[in-house]
Amino acid sequence: MVRLNEIRENEIAVDAPAPTDAGLVFIGRIHTPWTSRLECPRQGRADGPMCTVEVFDPWTEALDGVEAFERLEILYWLHESRRDLVKQSPANDGTVRGTFALRTPVRPNPIGTSVATFVSRDGNRLLVRGMDCLDGTPLLDLKPDRTLFTPIAPPQKGDFEVGG
Repeated sequence: MVRLNEIRENEIAVDAPAPTDAGLVFIGRIHTPWTSRLECPRQGRADGPMCTVEVFDPWTEALDGVEAFERLEILYWLHESRRDLVKQSPANDGTVRGTFALRTPVRPNPIGTSVATFVSRDGNRLLVRGMDCLDGTPLLDLKPDRTLFTPIAPPQKGDFEVGG
């Protein structure tokens, strides 16, 4: 069970620096049925409840053509997440892993992602299924699901070599 700001056995928190390195613009809000982190699912489901992604002006024209895609990658700011854990015990069983080895919302930059099923568009609002964030979560970006795309050219020798 999730508990707000809990430090579990063997977890390590640090004094995080002030978040001043970059500027982000919230381009909208996500509306979901969940108002508490304790009730919010850990992962969205394609058969989950209907959610609304609201895009603010002047970004609404950027939605043109989105109807052509079955799934959308939605990036959002986990505004209620803590940002200071470097080691975490996700199962609360005493084992720990580094934050970057987990899909936890507790991260230095709490950016969440969901692959949502597109249902419909009404002006600046998209109806989707598959979200896992709180009602009112700030929207950072959205794009067609990357698994729908094929590379332009086949891989070439050396494309994936490290240090080569």
